[in-house]
Amino acid sequence: MALMEKYSDLFALANQLGLENPDVKEDAGKLRISGRTKYQLDANRLWDNIKTHQGWDKEVIADIQAERSDLFGVHTVAAGETLSKIAKTYLGDSGKYMEIFNANRDTLSNPDLIKVGQSLKIPAK
Repeated sequence: MALMEKYSDLFALANQLGLENPDVKEDAGKLRISGRTKYQLDANRLWDNIKTHQGWDKEVIADIQAERSDLFGVHTVAAGETLSKIAKTYLGDSGKYMEIFNANRDTLSNPDLIKVGQSLKIPAK
């Protein structure tokens, strides 16, 4: 199986995330990938996808850089989520929910009132 075909789901994700200046080459049994994401969260998502493929460490050379360092990413609120749950997921500690609240004071007035579908900025760690 050609590497381009094996990693087709990665390319679909890269398109979905809006990878900027993508450069992909298959050369001498290696897949060389480079590009820029807006946030580190999106770069991490691409890396997480790469690592789901058996043999990735011998097949892929990737240089995926995040454009912004002030924010880790943007999260869309799903049903049942709270700022505490979101903080646990992204910041590793549910008690850091106020960091997310403070990063979103332009759209939030109360940390207990978030809405499904709302986009929240996740501060960099």
